[in-house]
Amino acid sequence: MPEDRPVAIVTGASRGIGRGIAQELTRTHAVIATYRGSRDAAEALRRETGAEIFQCDVAQAADREGLIDFTKRRFGRLDLLVNNAGIAPRERLDLLVATEESFDEVLSVNLKGPHFLTQLAARWMLEQGSGRIVFVTSISAYTVSTNRVEYCISKAGLSMSAASYAQRLAPHGILVFEVRPGIIRTDMIARVQQVYEERIAAGLVPQRRMGEPVDVARVVRAIADGLLDYCAGQVIDCDGGFHIRSL
Repeated sequence: MPEDRPVAIVTGASRGIGRGIAQELTRTHAVIATYRGSRDAAEALRRETGAEIFQCDVAQAADREGLIDFTKRRFGRLDLLVNNAGIAPRERLDLLVATEESFDEVLSVNLKGPHFLTQLAARWMLEQGSGRIVFVTSISAYTVSTNRVEYCISKAGLSMSAASYAQRLAPHGILVFEVRPGIIRTDMIARVQQVYEERIAAGLVPQRRMGEPVDVARVVRAIADGLLDYCAGQVIDCDGGFHIRSL
């Protein structure tokens, strides 16, 4: 049955940045919140916000197709896709010893998955004649960490995927954006949070604080509300000023 509200898919929404985005969007959108592993966390989000939840490993073609098919059957439209799902390497290993298996796993989830999910969503949006797409990348798209280089490569590639879709789809009224979070307080950085806190206090981030998922969610809110509709392909740094170069 068609949905009166706009419809959004948020991938990787059971925790962290994705959860913050889903919580924000459910105020105005019907949200399909995907999760890969933690059903309990996804159910908690559903109870809290009323979002639909859908188990989806974006690295798997069948799961991506199933997600789009579910959205078509359940809502009959798609107004916003937020490519947020991502993983860190299971171990932070130096570039000279990091494994091919880790490389394949991280790039499958962080790059191949959202790239081809966007392909499916974009085809549908072209039929509709409208839509917005957000790629959540990272400051790691341009900032080297030699102990998790597969993650950095995945985010750099995802940045180019976002730019490519923006170029291809803008003439058709489908707008694509890249949001680049900085150091955000999530469970992904829990093991190294104290180190980051110390470096931020020492000046790593000009605003002198760690980001929160709601900071990223507010950027997505502006996109969802059409406030950036003449900014196709824009890269939005949500990083407390980390990207500023100074001497």
